[in-house]
Formats: sequence, C-alpha cells, structure tokens
Amino acid sequence: MVKFTDIVKAFVKGIARSKVSLIGAAITTITFPVLVIAGILDVQGIIRNPYLGFFIYMVLSPLFITGLVLVFFGLFFFKGKEEVGLFTYDYLKEQFTAPNKFVRLRKLITVATFLTLLNVFVIGLVSYTGYHYTESVSFCGTFCHQVMTPEYTAYQNSPHSRVACVECHIGSGAEWFTKAKISGIKQLYAVAFNTYPRPIKTPIDSLRPVKDTCEECHRPEFFQGDKLIVKDKFLPDEKNTHVETVLLMKVGSGGYRGEKAHGIHWHVAPGNKIVYRYTDDARKTITDVTLTKPGGAEVVFSNDDGKSEKANQGTTRVMDCIDCHNRPTHIYLSPDEALDQKLLTGKIPTELPFIKRQAKEEVTRSYATLEEAKNSIATGLRSWYKKNYPDLVAKNPSMLNQAISGAQQAYAENVFPMMSIGWSTYQNFLGHGEDFDRGCFRCHDGSHRTATGETIPADCNTCHILLAQDDPHPKVLQGLRGSSNQ
Repeated sequence: MVKFTDIVKAFVKGIARSKVSLIGAAITTITFPVLVIAGILDVQGIIRNPYLGFFIYMVLSPLFITGLVLVFFGLFFFKGKEEVGLFTYDYLKEQFTAPNKFVRLRKLITVATFLTLLNVFVIGLVSYTGYHYTESVSFCGTFCHQVMTPEYTAYQNSPHSRVACVECHIGSGAEWFTKAKISGIKQLYAVAFNTYPRPIKTPIDSLRPVKDTCEECHRPEFFQGDKLIVKDKFLPDEKNTHVETVLLMKVGSGGYRGEKAHGIHWHVAPGNKIVYRYTDDARKTITDVTLTKPGGAEVVFSNDDGKSEKANQGTTRVMDCIDCHNRPTHIYLSPDEALDQKLLTGKIPTELPFIKRQAKEEVTRSYATLEEAKNSIATGLRSWYKKNYPDLVAKNPSMLNQAISGAQQAYAENVFPMMSIGWSTYQNFLGHGEDFDRGCFRCHDGSHRTATGETIPADCNTCHILLAQDDPHPKVLQGLRGSSNQ
C-alpha cells in the first residue's frame, strides 16, 4: 500500500535529484510568501509605490510561474523514471484501472489537488492585483517618470484629478483594453530605447469616442441654461491690482428633451451635423466647415472659396466635445494664468510690489532644466527686490521667500524643459485665448463664408455677454455678493 509519506518522499527526492527542479523549487519557495503578502497588502491599498508594484507584478510574478514550470519539467523530463515512479503515466494508469488499488491513489490526488489549488490561488491573486496595478493612476503617471511627469502634473491640477486615467484612455470593453495594452507595449519600448517624442504628442486619434467617455458623466440632455463666469486677473503694476472680468456664458442646450438647440452646445445638437476640414495635426487650421441642417440641407463655409491649391485637401472630422474641450484634463496654463492663480490663492503675496510683473519676467525666460529655472527665478527676484526695495526685504524676508516659491511652482506646473514643453506648447481651444487665433476663432473668424456670402458669426455676443472687463469692483458682482465694498 502506498503511504502518504512515500508520496512526499518521492516528490522531494525527485526534486532533489534534478537540478532543473531544484532551481524551480528555490525560485517558487522564495517568491511564494512575498507574492501572497504583497497581493494582500495591495488589495488593502497599502502598496502605492509604482516601482515596487512593477517589481512584484512584472518581475516576481513571472519568476514564480517560471519556477513552477521548472519543477514540473525537472520531475518528468530531466531525470530517470525510478525517482518519479509514483508520478508517471504508467503508474497512474495502473492505479485507475485497478478498482482495488484506487484507494491507494487518494493521498496522491489529495496532495496534487492541494498544491494545484494553492498555486491557482496565488496566480489568481497576483493576476487580479497585477491587473489593477497596471490600471492605477500611479502606474500611468509616475512609472515612466520623466516621460509622464508633465501629463501627471497637469492631471493633478485639473478638474478631473479624481478620475482615473483608464476611465478616459481605456474604458470598458475588450476592444479598447486590447488596444491600450498593445499601445502600452510600444510605449514601454520607446521609453526603454529612448525613442519617444519630446514633447509627447496629444493622442487625438487614439482616444475613445466622446460618447463612451465624456457623456458617461456629462449627460448631454442636461446641457442647458447660462453660466456666470468670473475671471480673476492681477495687473502688472506696483499694487498688483486685482481686477475681474464677468461673463455670462450662453452654454445653452443640445436640443434634448424637446428643447430647441441654442447657445454654445448648439454645435453638438443631434440635428446639426458639423463636419470640418483641417490641415494640421493640432486641428488649428480649419479650411472649411460643412453644416448639415435638420432637413438635410448642406451649407459649406470656406475661407478660400475653394480657389486655392489647398482646397479639398486635409482631413475631415465630425465635430464633437473634444474639438472645443481639447484639454479637459491635461491643462497647461499661460504665464499670466499660472501667476494669477498663485496670487489669488495667496501662494504669491500681493503685498509685494510689482511681483506679478517681475515674476512673469523671470518665469518666461528660457531655461535648460527645471533646476536651472528654479535657481534663476530665485536669484533674479532676490536681486531685483534687494536693489529696488531693500528695506521691505530686510523687514519681511519671508514675504519674498514665499513669492519665490510661488513663482517657482507656477513654472514647475506648466513648463518641462526635459520634455521640450514650454508655455505655449499645448494650446487650449476652450475660448479664444489671449492671441485670438485659436479656439472659437478657428471657425468664428469672419473669413469662413458660403458661395452666397453668408459667414459664420464672429460676434462676441454669440457665445457670451460681457458684463465687466478688467474691473477692480464690478458692479454686477456687488449686488450678487451682497456688499458694495467687495
């Protein structure tokens, strides 16, 4: 009768007499407890370091599986039959075909089942936690440190900083998951061999359809009404005067729930199909726009009347949310916007004379590295204030230190020299910008017209009503805020 101890001894003896099995057993024994503990800790959210996660799931996990394979191959293919007699096909066939001997096989089956279930548990745990590790924000944003630092920094300061990267870049469904992982392999190769572009190109063509991303949260049937927008700005004068611009934005509706399409979101109404032709990768240069009205009639607006050599060249695209909200998450601010934000939140003290002007002068210089930028910003501001306001700096040095820190932060959040990203590298089409050559004015510039002379409206009041502009005390806000002193 085969004893349980005989099975264990034969198993251990078989491993001991095979170098391949010994190597596999050593690998499995070392990695097994680490993987189990790491998997449990990761499920509880304790492991947050992306590099530790990479080592666990991309290094130790394959090693563990390799160890199991080596044990198997060592037992059955790299040693004699004598030592593994209890595990050979002939032995098992004899035990199964002889009814009176099957009882002897139960202990062997018990051991094999236990080991199999244990390994399946570990592999399943590692597969589950490993999958979620590769879907985590920390993996997407911090693993490829230099490459993704700009995008991760902008993401953290964006309105969608609580939305996981995969919600937009991958989403649900096997098709996009597969595409994302294949793309990820290419990206890892590019990082490993330093072949990635600087700056990273905006993945316009590879993003999921808007209806599968934006409209999962921003339901189009609720796009309606007007929205009051207050833009804070600080002037580059001695007092860093705080002024406000007040806009009533005509957000409008896409015409859902029986409501007539109006306002800005008229562009995405189901009854209004807008197709435009662009000639550059950034979709900034638009040559013609075709509007298909609810009745099916087409109206073509062109900026060259179809007479130039570029007529009918380029790429056509059906307009959707991303054509205006082209940077919904990875938002890079202009120098003025970045500094105004720091002044508004108090990270740069407004009491320091001319700080808006001097900080902008320093942060807009060209620097080779972030470290050089920080040092130069600090040196430049200290030198200027010691020369022009020595008493103020001597009495309150912490104010200048705070201003320097805020200016450095404004630069570090928007400019990344190592990735060739400057203040104007990535343009935001939401609005028209300070230079009035992007955003709305790609089409609403007064030069796109039909054959009969009809133009796309360029009137500012089409999208918003300007209630106050660069006003230190807008009257329209005094009533809303309940005090004439505000």
